[in-house]
Amino acid sequence: MNRPTALVLHGGAGVLAERSYEREVAHLRDLAEEGKALLGAGEQAVDIAVKLVRAMEESALYVAGRGASPNTAGRYELDASIMEGPTRKAGAVAALEGFISPITAARVVMEATPHVLIAGAGAAEIARAHAIEEITDPENYYQPAAVPDGREIATGTVGCVVLDAHGALCGATSTGGTLRKRWGRVGDTPIIGSGTWADARVAVSCTGQGEFFMRANAAADVSARMRYLGSNLDEAVKGVLDDIAELGGDGGIIAVDSKGHVSAQYNSQGMKHAILHADGRIEAGMTR
Repeated sequence: MNRPTALVLHGGAGVLAERSYEREVAHLRDLAEEGKALLGAGEQAVDIAVKLVRAMEESALYVAGRGASPNTAGRYELDASIMEGPTRKAGAVAALEGFISPITAARVVMEATPHVLIAGAGAAEIARAHAIEEITDPENYYQPAAVPDGREIATGTVGCVVLDAHGALCGATSTGGTLRKRWGRVGDTPIIGSGTWADARVAVSCTGQGEFFMRANAAADVSARMRYLGSNLDEAVKGVLDDIAELGGDGGIIAVDSKGHVSAQYNSQGMKHAILHADGRIEAGMTR
């Protein structure tokens, strides 16, 4: 019997500028097509998630990787995390400076160390030891994808959730953090359970005002609602976003469960996303 496969991508929740997002949506659709081919070839969820998130980091289209903005000290501190469902192994980096792909560094933490989260200079040391490509000219490398908007916490993140043909789930998230963030600020993205989660039931990636997602333990709560309340995927995602809204926050969540059901919901103005459904259909847009 053929197992279902599916994936969802997001390029960040919220409208950070009054402009068209056609380029971002087209890019996400192309990545979903690439993911479809990789799933069809039997690639593993963790490999697909890292490859697609890295492509978003390098594109300069989103507030992650090359598209990140400097913090109030003029530094580029980036965060990322990854978690695989079958083992619940996870890895994350926070306040990482000087490397092209934070998600690749997060995977190194997951696979090559006994730790889950490593920050700052320690994360840079591990990335360098594993030959992750360094940025030689930061001033010319970064091309900020957004300008601050009117919100106190202006946001931007990328993420991917995958169910592969082997039945394995994986979630991955990467961000440049909130715009105008304080030096040293860390949001939900590298916090396992808040910004990223994967287990036997579901894989989740979050985007939005990270302080609120941390206070809601948002990503893990999707799985908890499915496990303890018997909620289906859409109900669980909506319940978490409703909780975040009650706290005063906004953002979005993408998720895929072990049966191939997908969800992409938000309570912000929109969320750049692409979905590969289990039946092979692909949809992409800013709103649903």
